[in-house]
Amino acid sequence: MGSVKGSGPLTTHVLNTGDGVPAARMALSLHRLDPRMTIWSLVTVGNTNEDGRCPGLITSDAFTPGMYKIRFETGQYWESLGQSSFYPYVEIVFTVSDADQSFHVPLLVSRYSYSTYRGS
Repeated sequence: MGSVKGSGPLTTHVLNTGDGVPAARMALSLHRLDPRMTIWSLVTVGNTNEDGRCPGLITSDAFTPGMYKIRFETGQYWESLGQSSFYPYVEIVFTVSDADQSFHVPLLVSRYSYSTYRGS
């Protein structure tokens, strides 16, 4: 699997399926599990762009095998649109066994549901 040039080995895309638009300006954070202490370490924070994407989450050098999570601040996103939501945030936890591959972790979100999958 190849990644889009300059986007890094890990990408995400958030779609607001309730309104049929990209989820622009959603805050998110990337974390890596420290296996010795079993605590999550913050890697980076960011916001989705107008297309619902957040490029540059992690560099290829920093992307190593292990367990990661992306936390999406869905409650703040819906509040910014003047709406309420059932989920204050969504955390997607996934395992990277081969850091030479590219990983795409999309999130499809509405005010009362969400889904995800491993994309390409």
